[in-house]
Amino acid sequence: MIRQRPVRFAWALALLAGLLPLVADARPRLENICTIQGQQEVRLNGLGLVTGLAPGTGDGKNVPTIRALRAALNRMNLPALDTDLKNADSVAIVMVEATIPRTGLRRGQKINARVSTVMGAKSLRGGTLLSTPLTASALNDELMIAVAAGPLNIEDLQRPTTAIVSNGVDMHQEVQALFLSQQQGSLVTLLIDPNHASFWTSSEVARVVNGEFTFESGGKQIARPVGPNVVEVTVPPQYRESAIDFIAQVLDIGIDVPTTQARVILNPRTGTVIVTGEVEISPVVIAHTNFSVEVGPDALGAPPGAFVGLVDGGQSRQSPQQLKQLVDALNQLRVPASDIISIIRELHTSGKLHAELIER
Repeated sequence: MIRQRPVRFAWALALLAGLLPLVADARPRLENICTIQGQQEVRLNGLGLVTGLAPGTGDGKNVPTIRALRAALNRMNLPALDTDLKNADSVAIVMVEATIPRTGLRRGQKINARVSTVMGAKSLRGGTLLSTPLTASALNDELMIAVAAGPLNIEDLQRPTTAIVSNGVDMHQEVQALFLSQQQGSLVTLLIDPNHASFWTSSEVARVVNGEFTFESGGKQIARPVGPNVVEVTVPPQYRESAIDFIAQVLDIGIDVPTTQARVILNPRTGTVIVTGEVEISPVVIAHTNFSVEVGPDALGAPPGAFVGLVDGGQSRQSPQQLKQLVDALNQLRVPASDIISIIRELHTSGKLHAELIER
């Protein structure tokens, strides 16, 4: 007899319940659920040329690659004709990408570059990236932000067409996050993490910020929610010359655990179900191969907010009307994980599952 693997759960509230007495006074800081507008990552990219590949693994027979190699040789005062380069199969055109972190970078700092083939080269193993200018469409298409160059390191031997150039991106321009909106009078905008965003959360964030800076603001409200994921904060006059200190103090403010939107995350490949928040189910009857489950306040005379499961026509079980208890009961019946995931999908399709459904 093959024993079915039960579906695995990630229940943050259940885990924290046993630790609650030890952390009753701990509160997450705003830094844990908010970022400052202007702290976005910046993507750099450019087309480059890799040399030194094993013979026959490059894409040198392609016209664009030959022209790129000829241009590189011309820059080195080594002019060549396309016909002279027709057998140059140890070179490849590549896409070069890098990411400036949200904290920004200064001129002279270095970061990694990711390189991938474009024209069909079979492998980048042993190659070296020639100097490649990188630009950022988010800043200025024509402005060179950095230059990438250096030996390639293959991370995944199963995918030799992608590689990393460790510390191969040299910043030529300074890219710094702009935290203050001077046009609106030294305004800082807090962006709430999408996993915590709600009208209640933005209102609570504004409330704790106003409470923390009541004295400095002379009793004025410096923070106001403008959406479920945005709170605008006006920098008090005494902090205008030290806005970074003000932002640090704001992000260090503690907040009660914000309400988490009810979500159900399914991963059919691993048989995993992750549930956040209190996920409820409307009255419904679930009929399966060898059992049925009736969910609702009148299920076989059960008390309000309960469900009763019938197994082989004889046994019955009762639990609160929550998705967690339903899945626990199905696990006890040794329902396969794939069937449990299918049931959750059907509950969502029929409008009986009151949560956002996400599939990985």
